[in-house]
This record gives sequence, C-alpha cells and structure tokens, in this order.
Amino acid sequence: MKGFLIALQFLTRLPLPSIMVDDAAFARSMRWFPAVGLVIGAAVAGSAWAGALIDSRLGALAALVVWVGVTGALHLDGLADIADAGGAAHKTQGKDRERLLAVLADPHLGSFGVVAIMLQLLAKFVLLSCLIDEGAFAALVSVPFAARIGPLVWTWWLVPLHQGLGARFRSAIGPLHIMFWMIALAAVSWFCPVLLVTPLLVLWWGWQVRRTIGGVSGDGHGAGIELIETALLLALTVAVRWGLAG
Repeated sequence: MKGFLIALQFLTRLPLPSIMVDDAAFARSMRWFPAVGLVIGAAVAGSAWAGALIDSRLGALAALVVWVGVTGALHLDGLADIADAGGAAHKTQGKDRERLLAVLADPHLGSFGVVAIMLQLLAKFVLLSCLIDEGAFAALVSVPFAARIGPLVWTWWLVPLHQGLGARFRSAIGPLHIMFWMIALAAVSWFCPVLLVTPLLVLWWGWQVRRTIGGVSGDGHGAGIELIETALLLALTVAVRWGLAG
C-alpha cells in the first residue's frame, strides 16, 4: 500500500500526506502505476458523467480539465519534449543523434512541442465527446489504467538514456510484475475487448523510441502514455460506434 501511495504522489496532484521514502522504495512504486491509472480514470469518468448531465461537450471539457489537472500535465510535458526532439531530428534528416538528445534535454518548449500539446488536447476532447455521446463512461476508467502498463514494459525492455528516473525504476521491474498487470488487463478486456490492442501499442511505442532515440527516459514514458491514451480513446470510439465494445 505504501508503494501505491508513493506512485499516487508521483503521478498525480491529489492532496496526500507527505511520505519519506528512499530510492529503492521510490523505484518499487512503479509497480503500482497501472493502479494509479484506475484512480485517474475514475476521476475522468466521474467528471465526464457530471458534466454530461448538462451537455456532452461540457462533459468532455470537464473530463479533459480533470485529466490534465489530476496528472499535473506531467505526461504532456514529455510529449512536447519528444515532439521537439523529433522535429530537430527531422531537420537534420535523423543524422545528428547528439542534436536530438540535446533538444530532448532542453527544458524550453519549442514550436513542435506546442503543436503536439494542442493536437493532443484537441484529439482527447473530440474523442471524449464521442464516447460521452454513447454513454461509455465505464470504458473511460480503463484507459489511463491500460496506458500505464506501458512504462513497466519499457523500463524492463529498453536501455535508459541517462541516469534519471528511468534508470532508477529499471532495477525494480521484472517479468512477473509485467505479467501480473497483463493478466489484470486481460480480465478487464473481458468487459472491454478493445483494450486487447494495448500490448501492440506498448510494443509499437517501445520500438519507436528504441529506433529513433536509442532508449527511454521520463519524456519517452510520458509521451508514450499520452499517445496510448489517445489511441485507446480512438479505438473505443470506433468500437462503440460499430457495436464492438462488448
């Protein structure tokens, strides 16, 4: 339970009592990331339902605001950094990896990052509106949960780019932890079969960062979570509209 609270403090901005932890306990808290996703998903779904009592678009706006507010835009920051780095790599035809890593480490926000954040928020708003129109509130709970299985896989699979958070988490994640959450994902997928696409999305993003950057960092984790969340929202929207949501 202590690990869950540590993960909740790290991944959210919810008001929680301060907990003093060492590096080992902090690293082990990553095992609870998907559980934190359930908390985030419940907050998003609840706000979507409440807002939709007035209008579906208001429900989508409320859900999006809560999504960003609860997470403190932590993962959006990673998405922006990855977008800026990708833009720099494109300008050099991908030949200057040092340039790419330098841009990735730069705390300033560039034009590619701004566009990435705007498109991400717009995509989530539109997809949330579609799902709210269909009354798919329960499915929304599962999206942040499924997306946060990704960091466990990437931490175990990919080389950390530097001695940051990724390197600290690596020692605490093993195949058994991933298997546990994959089984949990399979159980949830019994009620929402679309979630079975999650492992493919996780492997796709891992392959992308390995191919373009050579490893994974906190930014890679954050960007991956954001992109998988949006991909799952899109998959759910298509499935609900086609009557395949389960």
